[in-house]
Amino acid sequence: MGPPPPAGEEKVVILKAIGGEIGSASSLAPKLGPLGLSPKKVGEDIQKATMDWKGIKVTVKLSVVNRVATPSIIPTASALIMRELKEPPRDRKKVKNVVHSGNITLDAVIEIARVMRFKSMAKKLSGTVKEILGTCFSIGCRVNGQSPHDLQKEIEEGEITIPEE
Repeated sequence: MGPPPPAGEEKVVILKAIGGEIGSASSLAPKLGPLGLSPKKVGEDIQKATMDWKGIKVTVKLSVVNRVATPSIIPTASALIMRELKEPPRDRKKVKNVVHSGNITLDAVIEIARVMRFKSMAKKLSGTVKEILGTCFSIGCRVNGQSPHDLQKEIEEGEITIPEE
């Protein structure tokens, strides 16, 4: 085992977790053991930080300074869309292959695009909105009662205008 990291140095660990659930200590141990952290305690911290994302798989960023881990959530497009659909939490062990046939508004998609802007490679917000619409299509939900694919075409043709920022 190597020496512990110097005092005051920040180490970053990024992992996936299901919101509101304690991750298994055995899966956290290989990532946290070398940093001198207890996987059980960090698992409980992650559970507390992800309570409002119950039942949705999210990316968690752990910032470790002086053997103290502070979890923060990195939003993903699919997690934000699932949260916007406001579906009741499901039992992951019993209910499989769930279909997300809900409906969200275009305004909600634009808000999600604003949140995801820092990750997007698009030049304009309209490009990011189209990325989010593609995620809506893959999840299977509808936007303003129509297919996200149709909305992408309308944005492309200029029938729907997206604000600049």
